Amino acid sequence: MAMDWLEAELADTLDEDYELELEDAQLSLEIAKVYKRSHPDTIQRADYFRALIRLQSELIKLQDWVQHHQKKVVVLFEGRDSAGKGGVIKRITQRLNPRVVRVVALPAPSDREKTQWYFQRYVPHLPAGGEIVLFDRSWYNRAGVERVMGFATEAQVSQFFNDVPEFERMLVRSGIILVKYWFSITDEEQQMRFLMRIHDPMKQWKLSPMDLQSRVRWELYTKAKEEMLHRTNIPEAPWYIVEGNDKKRARLNCIDHLLGQIPYAPVAHEDISLPERVFNPDYERAVLPPELYVPGKY
Repeated sequence: MAMDWLEAELADTLDEDYELELEDAQLSLEIAKVYKRSHPDTIQRADYFRALIRLQSELIKLQDWVQHHQKKVVVLFEGRDSAGKGGVIKRITQRLNPRVVRVVALPAPSDREKTQWYFQRYVPHLPAGGEIVLFDRSWYNRAGVERVMGFATEAQVSQFFNDVPEFERMLVRSGIILVKYWFSITDEEQQMRFLMRIHDPMKQWKLSPMDLQSRVRWELYTKAKEEMLHRTNIPEAPWYIVEGNDKKRARLNCIDHLLGQIPYAPVAHEDISLPERVFNPDYERAVLPPELYVPGKY
């Protein structure tokens, strides 16, 4: 029965999901109280997990369809720092095959890459047939952080805006399914999440000097975002905005929407049966030295 399977899967994987959720719980007590007051109606954990597992089961069907039909899918995740891009990417990839679905999160360009055609360093990461690539930030860095922080000149930004629509049309013409998400959060929510990172030693690594500058330049980022969405929202690859103040709902809404953008269908699989183990009466298992084993401390 489908519901029996769902309950069994929920029980079996609750520890793993709860471990992921702990990243949202490691706060100082005072900040946790403030955060709870500002998010009083968040979805209940059990309801969230049930919905997430249902969506993840559909993602597996999507993966099978992409692999079977040799489709190529690119999903871009953009948005403010701390807006929740990484969280939804984790939940998308959590149960999928890393040989089929991979995440690309490029560092700052090297001196050599800075002299290349701007899109050149992204092209090698595009998918072959049967692959899905999730970009945790993408070529839209030029319209956002590079522009706001002064790493790109206005001439370079203008050239980017002229080039990117045709670049994306080329991708679509080549058979790539391209989906673009912008994760939106309020000023107050970003401030709260930054404070959470500052007070949580397990999250401090997420804060960079660039992130802190994004707080100072909030309005510049807003203007840059608005122009980016206006000039690069093309019919072949439109933007979709995810309301991100509620992390759980943002994850569910984004995954559900992504599934709706791709015309996948169930793929028939041959029945799998476990073959009988071959026993050799002359085989004796060797006794291995104890120092080869990892100590059983837990």
